[in-house]
Amino acid sequence: MNLFLTMVVQDILPIIALAIGLLIVLFVIFYCIRIVSQSDAYVIERLGAYNRTLEKGLHFILPFVERVSNRVTLKEIVKDFAPQPVITKDNVTMQIDTVVYFSITDAKLYTYGIHNPINAIENLTATTLRNIIGDLELDQTLTSRDIINTKMRAILDEATDPWGIRVTRVEVKNILPPRDIQDAMEKQMRAERERRESILRAEGEKASAILVAEGQKEAVILNATAKKEAMIEEALGQAQAMQLVFDAQAYGIEKIKAAHPSDEYLKLKSYETLEKVADGKSTKLIIPSDLQNLATTVTSAKEFFTQENN
Repeated sequence: MNLFLTMVVQDILPIIALAIGLLIVLFVIFYCIRIVSQSDAYVIERLGAYNRTLEKGLHFILPFVERVSNRVTLKEIVKDFAPQPVITKDNVTMQIDTVVYFSITDAKLYTYGIHNPINAIENLTATTLRNIIGDLELDQTLTSRDIINTKMRAILDEATDPWGIRVTRVEVKNILPPRDIQDAMEKQMRAERERRESILRAEGEKASAILVAEGQKEAVILNATAKKEAMIEEALGQAQAMQLVFDAQAYGIEKIKAAHPSDEYLKLKSYETLEKVADGKSTKLIIPSDLQNLATTVTSAKEFFTQENN
């Protein structure tokens, strides 16, 4: 039995040794082959000292001699830092939180330039913010965000350049003054809104009154124009009617002239006209000079009407 076990062990040991050797070879191969993506960079140390930086592509490193010290992302990084207490020039304490956008431009400097660079950027941001706000009053702080952002970006970018970091943008996200100041600001804003609302209401009423007045003015002008045109038309109608009457009278006169009326007819018409005048409201009468012929005219007229009746 012991002999059998010895023979089995002797047959298995080479297989085990071969398997171990293959595992070691595979481990070394996988250790030595490194594929770096385009958004990363690998910092390589050889025997504890910086050797090189691996960028995108296929790379080989020496086993047991070289190692990947740091894997650095080349993407833009966004860090939202907690609110920081700051004091303005007019001694108002407020809470301001910031957002910093940065990217790593040098993997070696980022790895060896400073310990815990993110924490360093946060502390540098807070210090810079306090220095900038300390030179501004409360009103300037609330209305000068763009100026604060620009100054902070320039200062942070210059300070982090030795660390292999480029600050691309800094944004002041929230500015929180004390509660009493917030209440006063809200009251001021409410009063400003009410003032603007009153102005808009007054301007609307003014515009409405102007429109009403203009409408009334146009209505008066239109009415006057209509009355004027009506009077003109009426006058034209009367003139045309009088012209027709005059034309008819002239036509009648022409006809009478053409008929060569007798003296008796003319005297009869004169008498009729005199009778109409006498029946009128006039208090004075003008008697023709040939009044002596009036009796003869009346007698002739009487005979004429008698003959007509017979």
